[in-house]
Formats: sequence, C-alpha cells, structure tokens
Amino acid sequence: MALGYARETPGAHALGPQIDALTEAGVDPGRIYSDAADRVRSADRRAGMNALLDYARAGDTTVVVGIDRLGRNIREVMAITRELAKRRIGLRSLREGIDTDDPAGAMVVGVLASLAELDDLSPTPASARPLTTTHRQPASTVGRPRVLDDEQVLRAEQMRAAGESVPRIAQALGVSRATLYRTLAERRTVR
Repeated sequence: MALGYARETPGAHALGPQIDALTEAGVDPGRIYSDAADRVRSADRRAGMNALLDYARAGDTTVVVGIDRLGRNIREVMAITRELAKRRIGLRSLREGIDTDDPAGAMVVGVLASLAELDDLSPTPASARPLTTTHRQPASTVGRPRVLDDEQVLRAEQMRAAGESVPRIAQALGVSRATLYRTLAERRTVR
C-alpha cells in the first residue's frame, strides 16, 4: 500500500502542492499523513510521521515529494530512512526518483541508512565539530612510520651542526643517506 507523507516548511513548502503531487502519483488521499508548520512548536512535532509509522506494515511504501520532506535536517532524514529500511517499508521520492523497489533506489536508501548508523556511533555530531583550523587535532602522518624518532633527529641535527658528514651520520644512526636527507629536509620545512 502506498502511504503519502508531506511536511510543511513555512514560506517554502506548503502542504497543498505536496498533497496534490502525492495524489497524482497514485496515493489515496485518505492515506496521506502530514505535519503542518504550526505543529513545530508543539510537544509532538512529528505527529503525522509518527501516525504513518504506526500504520505502516512491511511491504508498504512511503511516498514523499522530495527526500528532504522526511525531516528538518540530515539527521532526521537519515533516522527516518533507517527506520523505514529496518521495518522493510519501501520509500519512493518523486523529485529524486528514488524508489526502493528499484535496486539502485534500494542501494541509495541503504547507504543513507548506513550513514545514519555511522552518525549514531560518532561521539560528536558533525554539526558540533569546529570548522576552524585552530581547533583541529594534529594531522596524522600518511604513509610508512618514521624511521627516526625525535631524539635521533635532534642528534643528527647536532652532529650535522658539528660538521659531521651526512654519510657518517647516517651510518651512526643506522639509516640510509636518503632517509637522513629526507628527514633533515622535512624538519627544515616544518620550522
């Protein structure tokens, strides 16, 4: 059974055109659930979505005008898609052409549901993470681990400052000349 859902956003997405589009797509007007903008401040902001989820059974399909109508933010959209997938309720979005009856559409919804699960595992919501570089954690190095630790690099710099040759320093530290040259060059660019 096709179940429609419409969510109003003040000034942008009125319920009327959404309900018309859902009806034109074959959804019975008696099975269209909606959340009006005036309910946003009430205790149950998602009464329409909750009613749809209470009524829906495995094998039913939820039809929306656009995937963004499922929630006010990506977290809500992903939570609803995960809930629908978990309960084996289909999803069809008219604007994006997503339909879980189609293998490609099922894959897209599966990816959204998986992302929701990953987001739930994250200790800090992405929206709360700082965007400035002053709050970032130090970047980890890419590639192989460094051969020389900080103490050995300091010793190599001291030996080089004392006039020792690079081949002799490399031999004393047990590394190749190329490794020593690269390490010393990296240290100069970091400073």
